Amino acid sequence: MMEPLDVVHTKVTYLDGGAPTVTLRRCRIIVTRKGEQQEHVFERDNLLIGASEDNDLCIDDETVSRQHCRIRLEGDEYVIQDLGSTNGTFVNGVRIKEAYLAQDCRVFLGKSEMRFQPVDERLRVVPSNSDRMGEMIGRHAKMREIYAILEKIAPTDATIVVEGETGTGKEVVARTVHQESKRREGPFMVFDCGAVPANLIESELFGHEKGAFTGAVSTRQGVFEMAHGGTVFLDELGELALDLQPKLLRVLEQREVKRVGGQKPIKVDVRVVAATNRDLEDEVRGGRFREDLFYRLSVVRLKLPPLRDRTEDIALLIQHFLKSGNFNRDRGGEQKVRSISPSSMARLLEYGWPGNVRELHNVVERAVSFAESTVIESEDLPHHISHNEQPIAVIPEDTQVDALKSQSPSINLGGTFKNAKEQWVTEFEKDYITHLLQRNNNNISHAAREADIDRKYFRKLMKKYGIGSYEAEEA
Repeated sequence: MMEPLDVVHTKVTYLDGGAPTVTLRRCRIIVTRKGEQQEHVFERDNLLIGASEDNDLCIDDETVSRQHCRIRLEGDEYVIQDLGSTNGTFVNGVRIKEAYLAQDCRVFLGKSEMRFQPVDERLRVVPSNSDRMGEMIGRHAKMREIYAILEKIAPTDATIVVEGETGTGKEVVARTVHQESKRREGPFMVFDCGAVPANLIESELFGHEKGAFTGAVSTRQGVFEMAHGGTVFLDELGELALDLQPKLLRVLEQREVKRVGGQKPIKVDVRVVAATNRDLEDEVRGGRFREDLFYRLSVVRLKLPPLRDRTEDIALLIQHFLKSGNFNRDRGGEQKVRSISPSSMARLLEYGWPGNVRELHNVVERAVSFAESTVIESEDLPHHISHNEQPIAVIPEDTQVDALKSQSPSINLGGTFKNAKEQWVTEFEKDYITHLLQRNNNNISHAAREADIDRKYFRKLMKKYGIGSYEAEEA
């Protein structure tokens, strides 16, 4: 059994009954060269030092190799590693291949001397007074606490893992971090680890060379190369295959990628923000996620609260959606719907929101399309909300297959994936269209709007499954 995981880099610490603190881990390196001193402060936990300009610390000394040594944080200690330099790396007079660095120890690279000093800054987090930060919106205490943390973390290059249920706004956090960072002028690249076929993920992330595999007709940059100077947002990180995790670890530790079919590593300068709705600690214990990658990623971990735990933010979010949403504009660009009735708000506050903020946005957009005045009424809301029906409970994993069989006995779950999927989609489409028509009193236009699909396509599905009088115009 793995011991409880503890991240010791720049981190957020939650004390029982008290406010969280942010520990900003930095190191100071004082370089002495020909009697002159230069001081450098770094927030990175992995530093390349050498004579070439692409290092984190460039030392103008002909006796220093292009890539001379590396300083990295391991657990709670800094380690220096010689990278095969010509003249060697010496710590307190002893030539080393790898060694731990103590406070104020002297390191010699060629004719240059470095003095190393770890610098930690511990800051108490005081919840922000604002009800929004960047694209994030909410006045709940937990949200204001997250704003305060990001105010201190965003300007650094610290890696962040955002945890939370589906729809809580993890990508919004990542965009806000990027906007509030010194990389704001650089690119912001999004990569969904769960949406790309397994055989294409490596090429999408790291790029490929021409002829690396069938179909690779030209050289292609990966996400990390395209995000150089900016931020990469890795969504659904827990879905990343085990065999690709060491390659991601290489990017984080050495800040370089190697394209599929390539031999030469390519330097990249990116900040990584990752998101997952899984518990990564459980994934590590289950052997589905590498422990070393977990440590490297978990510099800062933020957990977003579900919407049901911050219902006081619902009204604020609705007003934001109504004011900013293009769906709420008439032909003249004016706002169509301006408010929501008290009875409608009461229904929204009673609902459980399994889809969180994303579901709320979709509900508001749907309600605007149904609204016949400038106010959203109860009848404009989906039936399951206006009639106070609770969300469907999640089926435990060990009973899902049995539940599927009992609900859809005609589907052959023992066949190929493709055939089972086609049968399932057919059953779903037929039941879904029938249910929508019944709920909307056989009004095709209303049913199509609720489904958010084109009315002609809706009628095509009706014809496909022989549902209702699809040839006649609805009342």
